[in-house]
Parts: sequence; C-alpha cells; structure tokens
Amino acid sequence: MRYLLAVIDSQSGSATGDEIAAIDEFNDALRANGQWVIAVGIADPSHATVIDNRLNAGVVVAGPLHDLDDYMAGLWIIDVDSHDTALALAQWGSRACNRRLEMRPLL
Repeated sequence: MRYLLAVIDSQSGSATGDEIAAIDEFNDALRANGQWVIAVGIADPSHATVIDNRLNAGVVVAGPLHDLDDYMAGLWIIDVDSHDTALALAQWGSRACNRRLEMRPLL
C-alpha cells in the first residue's frame, strides 16, 4: 500500500539544520526498511501555474490554484504493509521535519 505524506508549511525550504538531520535519519530508515518511494521539497505557490485545457480551453494562469497561508511544501511517498504502519511513519515524519503532515492513501 502506498501513501502520500504531504508536509504542510507556510514557507518552502525552511528546515533548520537539526530538522534536516532528523529528516535524513527518517529517510535513511525508510530506505533501510524498503518503505522509501520518493521524497521531495516543493517550491512555494508563487511558482505555480494552473493549466486548464479541458475541451481545448487553453487556459494557463500564473499563480496558485488556492491562496492559502499553509500549503504542501514537500512530500514523501511511502510503500508499507498497513494503514497503521503508514500512520506510525507519518507521526515520525511529522516529528522529524517539525511540521504537520497530511496522510492519504494512493489509489
């Protein structure tokens, strides 16, 4: 079962040195346990572009879909055997990066 762990923040690239070390430790554990799929940081919404080409509309709008104070600033995709394992890893990831996480199963 694969899960998305979305890092919620109000600023991209804001991790401190201690947070980066804790994130690296978390990432190393995911790799060692075969649970790692990918982890990335994401640029802040000011770098977003919204594209809507339904029915060949050709709409391209610079800027984010939603204007919110908090947004997805990074993510992990993990591969685990159960929802409970994903939840435990999400709790560890939240502690490591010192941010809230939103966890969702991938379909």
